[in-house]
Amino acid sequence: MPDLFAAPASPPPLADRLRPISLAEVVGQDHLTGPDGAIGRMVAAGKLASMILWGPPGTGKTTIARLLADAVGLRFESISAVFSGVADLKRVFAAARDAATLGQRTLLFVDEIHRFNRAQQDGFLPFVEDGTITLVGATTENPSFELNAALLSRAQVLVLHRLDAAALGELLTRAEATEGRALPLRPDARDALIASADGDGRFLLNQAETLFSVEIAEPLDPQALAALLHRRMPVYDKDREGHYNLISALHKSLRGSDPQAALYWLARMLVAGEEPLYVLRRLVRFASEDVGLADPQALVQCLAAKDAYEFLGSPEGELAIVQACLYLATAPKSNAAYTAQKSAWKAARDTGSLMPPMNIVNAPTKLMKTLGYGKDYAYDHDTDEGFSGANYWPDEMTPATFYAPVERGFEAKVAERIAHWNKLRSERG
Repeated sequence: MPDLFAAPASPPPLADRLRPISLAEVVGQDHLTGPDGAIGRMVAAGKLASMILWGPPGTGKTTIARLLADAVGLRFESISAVFSGVADLKRVFAAARDAATLGQRTLLFVDEIHRFNRAQQDGFLPFVEDGTITLVGATTENPSFELNAALLSRAQVLVLHRLDAAALGELLTRAEATEGRALPLRPDARDALIASADGDGRFLLNQAETLFSVEIAEPLDPQALAALLHRRMPVYDKDREGHYNLISALHKSLRGSDPQAALYWLARMLVAGEEPLYVLRRLVRFASEDVGLADPQALVQCLAAKDAYEFLGSPEGELAIVQACLYLATAPKSNAAYTAQKSAWKAARDTGSLMPPMNIVNAPTKLMKTLGYGKDYAYDHDTDEGFSGANYWPDEMTPATFYAPVERGFEAKVAERIAHWNKLRSERG
């Protein structure tokens, strides 16, 4: 007997109601689902290869997997690596094998496949190889880092793009058609809503559903919209690819002397929640690696910024990080110290334990003096130029040039000094 007092079932979420029912309805991924795309070609041929769908959240990975099974007549099975273990995989593989005996192939969709450990990933291999399953994995992480090489060799990696403004606008149009009314937004607020989604279609539709559920007398402007809704937090994991992509972008913008771009990437990291001291450590490293003696104050500025940030904290101390960033971007550049270090380290490894020449070793005992330690040492301050021109290299080693200063910034003066000393050294034999 039905429960007369039960609450009526609520409709499914708007994002679920708007799921495409064919690949042609998928937005923003035409490079894959179109006639000339990898997925479009496989569907046209009626034969799917195993694949990894790699892309940001809310770009259609799960939807595409479901539609693929329908498009080529495969049995669809879905698991999430977050909630599944070995027992679940064994059950899925056994069911797929039973279906195969009846002539029915299985498309196994694995969401968040990067969450499985290496041993669990290896468990897919025999079933992929013998055709028991066609694997479609979905991941937001770089497969090169997160998936086994053996699994990658058996599956194509297809990259999904974050949804652009046109694709997100199409989703809003479909949402309005489904609801039978327009969103209560002014055109500039509609643009702001699309921008706030940061390429995530599911987030955008959830925001639209909130707007449809609220009684709004007049269309909202961007300020009123911002007061009602929150922005999507940027996609940023501190130990994942996004983290390394942004710090690489910051480093290369600094090296390229583009203060505007460097400040943008710095802001992207700090706004997303990056640890400021991590950024400061990278700036200190940059000061030595890419500026060096072309501007010795660069390192001083970065260390001062670190002290200022530790003293003030966030957000006030972040201005000191900005100052250091701009100083580095606009400083003359030289990697001469960096390349000198690498060359010197290599020479040290290659030459082993060569003894310094006797004239520059210490002689704290009478025996050592008798043996010639420190003999003929020339004290440079006793010379007119403050330069003796003595030999400081092992007798078995030819003097080398590790440090070659550039003709930029302060290092140009350093180059003049070295040239002067080399001239004196040459004259004195």
